[in-house]
Amino acid sequence: MTLNELADTLSDMYQNASHGDSVAMIHLFGIKYALDIKVLGVSCKAIAKAAHINESYGTEISKGVKLSKYVIPK
Repeated sequence: MTLNELADTLSDMYQNASHGDSVAMIHLFGIKYALDIKVLGVSCKAIAKAAHINESYGTEISKGVKLSKYVIPK
């Protein structure tokens, strides 16, 4: 995936999250797309910025990437 594809996916997940679930969706994004993020070699902060959400959410994406070693999405 490209940076723009990842950003579009993140933006979609964030914007369409149920009330109160937006941060959980950012974590889920990190879990689901951890391999793509690692292969692309771009920072999580850059993905958040490209998705037009607060850059501080890069930390939340990073948490999802780390969790991806331990969890599987339902």
